Amino acid sequence: MTILVTGAAGFIGSHVTERLLADGNVVVGIDSFDTFYDPSVKRSNIAAALGQKRFTLVEGDIRDAGQLERCFSSGPIDAVIHLAARAGVRPSLKNPELYYDVNVSGTLRLLETMRRHGTRRLLFASSSSVYGNNTKVPFSETDNVDNPVSPYAASKKAGELLCYTYHHLYGFDTFCLRYFTVYGPRQRPEMAIHQFVRKISAGEPVTLYGDGTTRRDYTFITDILDGVLKSLRCLRGYEVLNLGESRTTTLKDLVGIIEKEVGKKAVIDWQPMQPGDVMQTYADIDKARGLVGYDPCVGMEEGIAKFVAWFRRAGRA
Repeated sequence: MTILVTGAAGFIGSHVTERLLADGNVVVGIDSFDTFYDPSVKRSNIAAALGQKRFTLVEGDIRDAGQLERCFSSGPIDAVIHLAARAGVRPSLKNPELYYDVNVSGTLRLLETMRRHGTRRLLFASSSSVYGNNTKVPFSETDNVDNPVSPYAASKKAGELLCYTYHHLYGFDTFCLRYFTVYGPRQRPEMAIHQFVRKISAGEPVTLYGDGTTRRDYTFITDILDGVLKSLRCLRGYEVLNLGESRTTTLKDLVGIIEKEVGKKAVIDWQPMQPGDVMQTYADIDKARGLVGYDPCVGMEEGIAKFVAWFRRAGRA
């Protein structure tokens, strides 16, 4: 197959690209290399793929219809894995217009480009943030998600709605995959696990918000890749699927696991909870398990050990 991956040089996108290439697919990637974090990190992420003949990289923005047209110019695209987005809950509070523009308008332009070129198969990267402060756990795809608590979460819910509209009007086969706090090698540098490992390793203070009892369902990158590839093989109709580990870890326990693996105690700077943050995330993965055979298997201790090993190999310790 020939597959378009948006956000191909990002954390998840670069891993997805490599897996698709390893499986014998042709991949067209698009990435804007924006300055949300150092673009050189993304260039490092995608370096291995650039050496392969079956990979083409378009340096462009999904909000630019002309750049999207370039992605389809060399021949038919069989499927799209749409990962490009402005990421992060807290930054979205400071610049909601940008988040709407990239995540909603950019998604709409992609859907329109797909429609014009006859591409009808799409995996859309959504987020557990759409569940907001849902007190019912674990979170199920049938839960109401009409109360997002950040512009980022609202933009992801809007993306799901656009995907459904194109399924309804034009027969797109679309799965919206709600990722639950993905971590692993190449994780974005501002994300909690990457920050904590870097700062604890360097003996710098780690800022923790709340009282340490907030809980997250952390999902290792290889489990996410398994879910993405299995979803692509089973893609038919319109579905929303949770891709999480279906296990939760408190903030305090996460820091303890990292301390043990790094071999240093954290210097903690406690701060109040931040607007937009949620108390917990916890995925019900029964639907994904039954529909596509999703079966996550990497626990937190193993995953943190793998991340720290990568962090040291990459010369970031």
